[in-house]
Amino acid sequence: MRTLLALLALASFAVTTARSQTTTDFQSLARLFDYDAKQPLDVQDKIIEEFPDGTLHDLTYTSPKGGPVDAYLIVPKGKGPFAGVLFGHWGNGTRAEFIPEAKIYAKAGAVSLLPDYPWDRPQPWYRSLDHYDKPEVDRENIIQTVIDLRRGIDLLLARTDVDPARLAYIGHSYGAQWGSILTAVDKRMKTTILMAGVAQFGDVYLRTTDPGLTDFRKSQPAGQLEKYCDVVGQLDAINFVGHAAPIPLLLQFANYEQYFDKTSMQQYVSTASEPKKVLYYDTAHDLNDFQTLEDRYNWLVYYIHLRREPILQETR
Repeated sequence: MRTLLALLALASFAVTTARSQTTTDFQSLARLFDYDAKQPLDVQDKIIEEFPDGTLHDLTYTSPKGGPVDAYLIVPKGKGPFAGVLFGHWGNGTRAEFIPEAKIYAKAGAVSLLPDYPWDRPQPWYRSLDHYDKPEVDRENIIQTVIDLRRGIDLLLARTDVDPARLAYIGHSYGAQWGSILTAVDKRMKTTILMAGVAQFGDVYLRTTDPGLTDFRKSQPAGQLEKYCDVVGQLDAINFVGHAAPIPLLLQFANYEQYFDKTSMQQYVSTASEPKKVLYYDTAHDLNDFQTLEDRYNWLVYYIHLRREPILQETR
């Protein structure tokens, strides 16, 4: 009996220690994304389009890591208070990816901010990615990207026409990766939508069956991609998405995803904290099924109280 009690006590101690270690590790990672929120945003703004439901602005705001962040801002007509939506585009896209969706949300009563990443900005503020021989460089660029998104939240909440209790984040692919981190370290969102998120960088670089990426993997020096994924892997989604609570998550995945497999999706889903909803669509990575937009819209209607307007206008 004494032996059994000792073993139970040891097991309990091990679980407690593991949980403590996990918490400590996450807290250490979360501190990578600290910044001085008192720095001026220094917003430079101009209207570039007026459309029936609002205005499209081209603006910059200052990154805590240096230089301006290019972004589009879409503002509804009226005085508000409006909901706020922050977008993170996919890796093969730019800040323009979500303009059509943001215009729909403008009609529904949301101000939207669509920033670019450091590797989409003009010189001299351009920061290239894909330094496979220098993974620490990419790691720092990713950290800057998340901090710039946090600064985007500051910008939205600095507006008198945005309701601070009605803020959402939507991210696709890379944008989902940054969103998993953002939602874990910054609790100002009411909800987060993550589209086609990958659990680990290694799922794309080391385990994908995509022909282009497979050829790329074969072309790299032995061990280089493994080292790369080890370094940038500190910022894997699964190290953060389990800490999203209490923010509700909508996870959207493609049944015909070409860059990573169902095992990666299952790991992502099982790691993600509650509350969450998981939806799958018969598309590839771009998630170009109209239903994905409908589901995001309905989610935002529920969580940040957008008006439900028809998405498509009837034409005659």
